[in-house]
Amino acid sequence: MRLLPPIILPALAAAAGVLAIGGADVSTAGIEALVQRRLPQHTGAFQFKLVNVSTEESRGNDTYVVSCGDDGKIIVQGTTLSALLSGLHSYLTNVVHVDIWWYIGSRLDVAPATLPCVSTPLQGSSIVPYRYHFNTVTTSYTSAFWTWEDWQLQLDWMALRGINLALAWTGVEKIFVEVFQEIGLTQDDIEDFLSGPAFLAWNRFGNIQGSWGGSLPFAWVDDQFQMQLKIIQRMVELGMIPILPAFPGFVPRAITRVYPDVNVTNGSAWEKFPATYTNDTFLDPFDPRFAQLQKSFIAKQKAYYGDVTSFYTLDQFNENNPASGDNGYLANVSLNTWKSLKAADPDSIWVMQGWLFSSNSAFWTNSRIEAFLGGVPVDSDMLVLDLFSESSPQWQRTNSYYGKPWIWCQLHNYGGNMGLYGQILNVTINPVQALHNSSSMVGFGLSMEGQEGNEIIYDLLLDQAWTSNPIETEEYFHNWVTSRYAGNNPIPLPDGLYSAWDIVRTTVYNNTNLTVNAVPKAILELVPSTTGLVNRTGHHATQVTYDPSVLLKAWSLLYGAGVDNPYLFANPSYQYDLVDWTRQVLSNAFISLYQQLVSTYTNTSTLGNIKCRNSRIRGQGAQLIALLRTLDDVLATNDNFKLSTWIGQARSNANSSADADFMEYEARNQVTLWGPTGQITDYASKSWAGLVSSYYVPRWQMFIDYLVSTPLTDYNQTAFAAGLLQWEVTWVQQTSEGKNDDKQATIEEVLSLAIKQWSRVLTV
Repeated sequence: MRLLPPIILPALAAAAGVLAIGGADVSTAGIEALVQRRLPQHTGAFQFKLVNVSTEESRGNDTYVVSCGDDGKIIVQGTTLSALLSGLHSYLTNVVHVDIWWYIGSRLDVAPATLPCVSTPLQGSSIVPYRYHFNTVTTSYTSAFWTWEDWQLQLDWMALRGINLALAWTGVEKIFVEVFQEIGLTQDDIEDFLSGPAFLAWNRFGNIQGSWGGSLPFAWVDDQFQMQLKIIQRMVELGMIPILPAFPGFVPRAITRVYPDVNVTNGSAWEKFPATYTNDTFLDPFDPRFAQLQKSFIAKQKAYYGDVTSFYTLDQFNENNPASGDNGYLANVSLNTWKSLKAADPDSIWVMQGWLFSSNSAFWTNSRIEAFLGGVPVDSDMLVLDLFSESSPQWQRTNSYYGKPWIWCQLHNYGGNMGLYGQILNVTINPVQALHNSSSMVGFGLSMEGQEGNEIIYDLLLDQAWTSNPIETEEYFHNWVTSRYAGNNPIPLPDGLYSAWDIVRTTVYNNTNLTVNAVPKAILELVPSTTGLVNRTGHHATQVTYDPSVLLKAWSLLYGAGVDNPYLFANPSYQYDLVDWTRQVLSNAFISLYQQLVSTYTNTSTLGNIKCRNSRIRGQGAQLIALLRTLDDVLATNDNFKLSTWIGQARSNANSSADADFMEYEARNQVTLWGPTGQITDYASKSWAGLVSSYYVPRWQMFIDYLVSTPLTDYNQTAFAAGLLQWEVTWVQQTSEGKNDDKQATIEEVLSLAIKQWSRVLTV
């Protein structure tokens, strides 16, 4: 194990709350409260002890030991709060076989009444000081409409998995509003600048400004700020270092009225958005007002939250080109930004996503990256998140970010897309190799754009942070499955469950073809076309990276385990996974039906018999639509796969009926058009019940009807898409208030019927 760069250690120790020998000034009350929340019947069963770092080698890294006391209590000792929580998690998953999960919720409460002792102490030591969580856009794709109950589950999940450094910028609009009002900007000025709740992440780093379909309610801003107060307090209680936002420089256009001589530039246009909503105004860091606003911004946060962190997230050029590519200009931008941070907080550490160096590599040459990073004269005053390390690492080409501390991150998906996918070799072998080959690497992290169903892949990287050698995934998957489904059930899990997961381990979750570098999209979620849908690679690939029949075999084992052991159908983990795997099997089957349809339409040998050809198109189209309706029925068995759940969360965030309609518009727009008129259409698409039946089914039916009515020689994709867009805009503007989702069938019932209808698809 290597030592951290010496200058990092004080910041890490202070931020983590290690303030005294043996942690005497650090309370374990937050951990005890977690036990009360999640294992209320076992509140007296644990004893938590903070202990000294015993060796020089472990400075900056966490260690724990879990053992049994003479009185039968489970004793968890650790060097930090995060170490204690990791030790607790190790005991619960490896010994008790219970865990806490996304979507499914906490299953810790199914632990047996008498907790088992450990015959041999469990020991763990992290190989990196930081375990990081959150992409800047996760707060829009995943948590835009979360309740405090949702956040509590999330924070407990993070804490138990050893995360000790996390982005915390919920409710930052409250700070922006106060800072802007302080310099004389009006509510109208600010309202024109802020984006809606589902798109705030891109407003925060200068891609878009303003809101379409309505305006951000200021009451919602206040509500989110109150949520942030709770989030920060809980993070600190659980040993997590909050990364707060800093002022990045993006301001309302009206700033030129307040300061006529201000130095501002307009950012570049983003994703074909109209100028009204992009070309953000950027306050030049050379202008003295930049430092003024930075100082006010950080001071307000310290006043509200306390002195809880020295880490500040600040991304100025995310998919947004600087005004100049001159190396001197770039270095001066970062230098002056750094100066503003240090003036506001002398201990500040600038946290920056490295995504820009990957997404716009044509602009960000090595010399420009070196100039920009070199503008920060003290290496330890910056922390770079290598955002896409598993597929597009930038640390190698930049010589470990030219000495700046950095974190190896797994991106894994765009937009919270739903597809079974993983790179188990890249997230075990690669980060360990990087740790040995980079002197400035200080952590592992999760940077998914949206949280989705491939939870095992994220667990794998977080657990790798506690293992010096690459994890052997066969044993890991076996143990994970046990914790996923077992609990206190005395009946051994059926072998079929383990076999099913082992099949996907070596296939679905073992992609090595990085032309498909993230979760693939289902083509059913894309605008219908006769070309360009199947086997896409690159960004938002659609290529299936494994033999679909292999997944079908694994699915049959998963489903068969429930048929033979009906108690599994009452297990929420099994319910979720069975829906998710069935979704993928049906999505894969959709591809061949689509290809048959297009082949019939484009087959020139049938052009002489239009009536026969159209009859075949209608018949094949009917099959395609029927498959989509079956998929919708499957998804409707679980609230986590419903559009109504997403919309319900959005509407419940509102303080008035009008605001509720706007929140629903935001929710609908994000997962479909992503912009007023489809600027990034289907980017955040989802296979959700209700979305499939009310959005994708009509789109595909319109496509089928278009093929029937349009001779091959007259086919015009542009004209079809333009007509479709008019309908899509209308769909997004609908509201669902007062409508009920009356589909109540169980997954067991739906699959029984689906297999009868689709036996050729769902049987091996």
